[in-house]
Amino acid sequence: MRVSEPLLSSSPLLPVVEVPPADAVRRLPRWLKREVPKGNVNHFTAGLLEELKLETVCDNAKCPNRMECYSQKTATFMILGNVCTRPCGFCAVHRGRPQPPEEDEPERLAEASFRLGLKHVVITSVTRDDLPDGGAEHYYRCIVAVRERTGATIEVLTPDFVAQKHALDRVIAAAPEVFNHNTETVPRLYRPVRGPKSDYRWTLQFLRHVKEVNPQIKTKSGLMLGLGETQAEVLDVLADLRDHDCDLLTLGQYLQPGEGYLPVVEYIHPELFAEYGRHATALGFKQVASGPFVRSSYHAREMVQ
Repeated sequence: MRVSEPLLSSSPLLPVVEVPPADAVRRLPRWLKREVPKGNVNHFTAGLLEELKLETVCDNAKCPNRMECYSQKTATFMILGNVCTRPCGFCAVHRGRPQPPEEDEPERLAEASFRLGLKHVVITSVTRDDLPDGGAEHYYRCIVAVRERTGATIEVLTPDFVAQKHALDRVIAAAPEVFNHNTETVPRLYRPVRGPKSDYRWTLQFLRHVKEVNPQIKTKSGLMLGLGETQAEVLDVLADLRDHDCDLLTLGQYLQPGEGYLPVVEYIHPELFAEYGRHATALGFKQVASGPFVRSSYHAREMVQ
């Protein structure tokens, strides 16, 4: 079994549970088992999304928090279709050749946000390398439509726009209250996890550029843990994010969405998540969510407040 080094020199060795071999029975540790929320509210949320023909990352990425969020009449909307142009090794969203953006999607998104009574709306998307601006103009239209219909605060979680600052600037121009772009993992694992087009340096520059253009926007990033990173590598990434003025941070456990995706190397103990959270707070992050079930937009409104 893999043994990891202490998080800090003064900290005791914190436990890490390694996933059994592929031919063994995979058993989740106790802290990754939870009850399914009961009630009909989640059916209401799912029905509304189906009625308005909207996609969510909750469904497409097989998020473990889907039922909890739907039962609270919230979801993370996924615009620009449900087919991604990037072959990321961790994501369950389908890959292939996407359809053109739907012109009425911003209005349908705004209607769903209004009918759900959302005060904070989170918008993400597939990566659209097939579009000249990566979908930035569509993001702009969605932000404007939701804000006009609901008055809600808006958080976007965008792809990297392949280092196109003009596309990034178009989304910034819509002034979302929170601009999220995930780091996902440590630099050593960037290519196998995020694919050949990814660039750790651009990820950091991306977040800094948002702040330089509009200092009022809160920047946010997140990592999946359990892909084989070391504790020292995680701490280095947290320091890099703060050096690039990132405000909000999420840390969660990577879970393999199915066969053919990157395997889980280890299950991170909740105590280690808590220690990472304390360290991130000490570095100066304004809000930190760190735990096995934390995802990029999990309890997003509470983080902003």
